[in-house]
Amino acid sequence: MSQTRILIAGAGIGGLSAAAALRRSGFAVTLFERAPEMLAVGAGLSLQPNAVAALRTIGLAEPVIAAGHRSGRVQIRQPNGKVMTEMDVGAFWREEAGVTLHRATLQRLLAAQVSPADLILGAEAAGFEELPHGVRLRLADGRHFEGDLLIGADGIRSAVRRQLLSDGDPLYAGYYCWRGICAQPAGAPLSALSETWGRGQRVGLVPIDGDRIYWFAVLNGPPGGRDQPGQLHARLLDLFAGWHPPIAEVIAATPETAILRGDIFYRRPSPTWGHGRVTLLGDAAHPMTPDLGQGACQAIEDAVVLAACLEDAEDPAAGLRRYESLRQPRTADIVEKAARMGGIAQWQNPLLCGLRDFLNRSVPQRQLERQVSQLWRFPGPAPRPR
Repeated sequence: MSQTRILIAGAGIGGLSAAAALRRSGFAVTLFERAPEMLAVGAGLSLQPNAVAALRTIGLAEPVIAAGHRSGRVQIRQPNGKVMTEMDVGAFWREEAGVTLHRATLQRLLAAQVSPADLILGAEAAGFEELPHGVRLRLADGRHFEGDLLIGADGIRSAVRRQLLSDGDPLYAGYYCWRGICAQPAGAPLSALSETWGRGQRVGLVPIDGDRIYWFAVLNGPPGGRDQPGQLHARLLDLFAGWHPPIAEVIAATPETAILRGDIFYRRPSPTWGHGRVTLLGDAAHPMTPDLGQGACQAIEDAVVLAACLEDAEDPAAGLRRYESLRQPRTADIVEKAARMGGIAQWQNPLLCGLRDFLNRSVPQRQLERQVSQLWRFPGPAPRPR
């Protein structure tokens, strides 16, 4: 089994995590990434304790913890700054650390686990063909490569998924998001990870590695919009005028050209991820809204469980099906909870928002911790079949 050649379409967080886990299990791996270079792109992300626990099983938790910012307090606030809900993570969750960091920092650590010879850049997946004892990956430029298995980790608009499932385009969540990174505010550095909920809009502030703040601003509206060059700062500062410090400060401190805008899409859970020697992973399998901070976390969990299932499997295709059966219930639950959380956070009706804020202030701490604990506990690598 150690000679099994696994092709991975996509070298994002999910694809790189899968490559690292599979190489550790003794498999030969080739990654195909459509970007011509592995650039430091993206913004911040949160690796909650379940993701760090998954990384620990493949020997990567300590480097990630050392490179990132340890999670402390988590808050939900009102625009005037009043804290509605707060958790001191370290006070009740002692099983594993949570970490926040720039996406590029995590990408660098994961990419270091992959031989440069096994990473093919400028290679966009276009489709595949199942062979009697393997699979052939077709690239958009006409090249093709053969292997024993194919993992589609090529994102929310996955070409591998399109051929497998033919289930159309992802769903628009009803809101879009700006993201940016700036230095910690001078004289008043932030330590808490917070979201501030208004009416149809919200802001998140997340301390990350490098003494920086990752921030995001969310607004209800139609997809496909564009910002007028030179007017973005003014628009954002107007949208969030009067909101508590340092929201205006971090927006103003971020160069306009460094602010990313994206529409938020997701898919409803699918009961099928694969067929034969092909499966899906990460956003290709279960794209979710970012409202629970679990997108990258679930991709990392996928990678670890996939490697464990294949390591124990006598038949590779059976190993893929076992991976799917183990991962589908958990990811489906998180997809649905994230969409529900995002919908509530983006309510606009004043009466509903008032009720929401009252309930946020009223949730017993024990109940909140119990709900979070279910999310943050990694189920662990697949147990060996009997």
